[in-house]
Amino acid sequence: MLLRRLKFLAWLVALLVIVLGGSYLFAPQWLLQANIKREAMAAHLETHSVQAGDTRWVYDEGGEGPTIVLLHGFAADRSVWLKVARELTPHFHLIIPDLPGWGDSSRDSAASYTVESQAARLDSFVDTLGLQRFVLVGHSMGGAIAAVYASEHPEHVASLALVDAFGLKGKQNAFDREVLAGRNPFVYDDRAGFERAISLAFEQPLDLPGRFVDVMVKRNRRDRAFIERNFNALRDPSEYLAVQNRLGQLGMPVLGLWCHDDRIVDISALDSLRNGLSASSAISSSTINGCNHMPMLEKPEQTAQILTGFALSH
Repeated sequence: MLLRRLKFLAWLVALLVIVLGGSYLFAPQWLLQANIKREAMAAHLETHSVQAGDTRWVYDEGGEGPTIVLLHGFAADRSVWLKVARELTPHFHLIIPDLPGWGDSSRDSAASYTVESQAARLDSFVDTLGLQRFVLVGHSMGGAIAAVYASEHPEHVASLALVDAFGLKGKQNAFDREVLAGRNPFVYDDRAGFERAISLAFEQPLDLPGRFVDVMVKRNRRDRAFIERNFNALRDPSEYLAVQNRLGQLGMPVLGLWCHDDRIVDISALDSLRNGLSASSAISSSTINGCNHMPMLEKPEQTAQILTGFALSH
């Protein structure tokens, strides 16, 4: 009997190895998606979808307490917040959408996806879900969308947290010069290109299996036209100064959270934020060492701790 059980277990392990190995080689996107679902479950999040305006929004929701809405940045999706979400759901009710055009939310190739257009879509999403007052957190481009939305709908935004946010004046850096020269560092055709793009946003290289990188490369190629069109739009002053031009309209408490060594949005933007918030009822700022542009992935516990303190104090 024992021998039979051992043989069965050996057969089961061998089958599992074959299935996982085959998936890694021939369908790595399945394994990547399974890992994202595992992280979402660990954060006690469930995935939902809703039609709001012209967009079918896909979003994760979970936790109990005051509501926090988390917005991701350019060419990203809601999964970037999963590590932070795991720390926040014991204390907060989280809503984490894929912004229109990105991730699993719908995309209209003929529509505009400027910061203002996205803020208008966010308003439709908030109304559809029936949200009243919440903490709004935005990273990078999501920060610009969050700030524009907050300036236009202060009745809904109890407090605003901008994380390495796009849309503020700052010292010109190497990334800015590359963009001004007409190059888009967010598009790539192979693993080497992916590594170059990642090195712009992360302090340390990502330790991703090669076949997972291949999935990212394939997605980037698929979305190339959309990425290029929207990246080019960000060069307009109405986009790259979207937050700067509205700072005086933000009356709610505002947090600026930056990685000290951000090589995409220079930390000098944090000074522009603090100096321009003439109407804010409370101004907070925090910097994190040892990260570049993605604190929610590079320093998730510290990021969650700062956001928790800010959300609970206002």
